[in-house]
Amino acid sequence: MTDARDFEISNASLVLEDRVITGGVIVRDGHIAEVCEGTARAGIDFAGDYLIPGLVELHTDHLEVHYAPRPGVRWDTIAAIQAHDGQVATAGITTVFDCLRMGSDENGGFAPGEMRALADALHEGRDEERFRADHLIHLRCEVSAPDMLADYEAFHNDPLVHLASVMDHSPGQRQFQTMDQYTLYYKTKRGLTDEAFAAFVADRQEASARYSQPQRDAVAADCRARGIALASHDDATVGHVEESIGHGIRIAEFPTTMEAARASHAAGISVLMGAPNIVRGKSHSGNIAARDLAAAGVLDVLSSDYVPVSLLHAPFVLADQGIDLNRAIAMVTATPARSVGLNDRGRIAEGLRADLLRVRRPDGVPVVRSVWRQGRRVA
Repeated sequence: MTDARDFEISNASLVLEDRVITGGVIVRDGHIAEVCEGTARAGIDFAGDYLIPGLVELHTDHLEVHYAPRPGVRWDTIAAIQAHDGQVATAGITTVFDCLRMGSDENGGFAPGEMRALADALHEGRDEERFRADHLIHLRCEVSAPDMLADYEAFHNDPLVHLASVMDHSPGQRQFQTMDQYTLYYKTKRGLTDEAFAAFVADRQEASARYSQPQRDAVAADCRARGIALASHDDATVGHVEESIGHGIRIAEFPTTMEAARASHAAGISVLMGAPNIVRGKSHSGNIAARDLAAAGVLDVLSSDYVPVSLLHAPFVLADQGIDLNRAIAMVTATPARSVGLNDRGRIAEGLRADLLRVRRPDGVPVVRSVWRQGRRVA
């Protein structure tokens, strides 16, 4: 990384929130001092490359891949975050919400205190200026898990927590409305007998009936009191959306039906879907395709979820399918930033942070050529 400095960019295809123009920017003290339209020869000549805001990632589980690269293996926390940070930054992500699990779910695998240890390492790394991207915390609250609130309490007053989501992955509802995918995930892959799988399903459904609603309500109330943005997860029905409205939900993560997506969008809740879903053209779990929501005009935010490079790739896929590029880019910049109250980034506008990307797209997959965060070259 280079030290913060003043610089100018010219001759870029400048992707603003409402249009794409030829122009550039003047950066002073890590902020955008001026947006210029037209051709010029000052500063860094982009020669027609795209200049877009740094990407804002709200939901990624990718840190887990580096912290737990194999079953039973745990990597040094700082080293794991630095590896994750390098990958997201070079993918063009300048603000990343790292997901930390609250409550053990069907995947299990993490002991009490591990998520808090990762968060402590995030604080340490930020204080020591180790990271290229700006790392914040997203608490993924598995509300059907008996230990969820105990994990959640460990993050009381943590200033990095800007987003929480409430989710229930028990069978027969939301993501797993039918048993086909649930059976594949938790019976076939684990090699469970019919008897063992039936007992597993019964246990999960009993836990959901006992814990899900009171813990969902508790997290929602705490987030409202603390000013933390709250997301729902896998809404499938209008009833789910009505509950979300009552809880003050700002983001609907991965709705599983068109009905739920339409209702959320109409209520002013930002509908978030996976960028890998856009790139692949379908959901990995067999639910609704994100492209269908985009075509219907009810897709607001994209998340890289499990593939960091997909966050930049997906908007260009949408643009190839007829959606204005500026609108598609807003799904990974302005709208996610606005949805969580980060009003100092996500757009190329005077006074905002100089979180910027130089992107070339000769054909197919776009290429990140340069990344700046608050005026500092980080990739």
